[in-house]
Amino acid sequence: MSLSEEERILLVQMQLEKSDKFMQEALVVSEMGYWNLVANRVYYSVFHAVAGLFINDGFDVHTHKGAATVFGQKYILTGTLDAKWGKLYSKLQSLREKCDYNVIYETSEAEMRPIIKESQEMISAIKEFIRTSNNN
Repeated sequence: MSLSEEERILLVQMQLEKSDKFMQEALVVSEMGYWNLVANRVYYSVFHAVAGLFINDGFDVHTHKGAATVFGQKYILTGTLDAKWGKLYSKLQSLREKCDYNVIYETSEAEMRPIIKESQEMISAIKEFIRTSNNN
């Protein structure tokens, strides 16, 4: 992907805004008790933060599986980001798929409350990494 510096900054900002919007949606629907939908929104919130990270660093990824692979290879295995974020990202992807496609699976408040908090922390870590990498 060939972007000007201004385009790159704008696209990263747009991905992070979408991440924030999806996390807000997760929080709203959590108050209604729609935990499978919460899992979906939390996953996509993290996904868009990761997409912003990729754009920031010049990685072009087109699939969810590809995003998980690149995230693991470029940020987790290198020690750039904490390994716990790689585990959480994989967990979120699996959970979202179960909630969206498995008709007999239902997640719960007890499962999702800690995941929401961890996901918010992961997104904050990604935003901080982007901020500091752009200030160098």
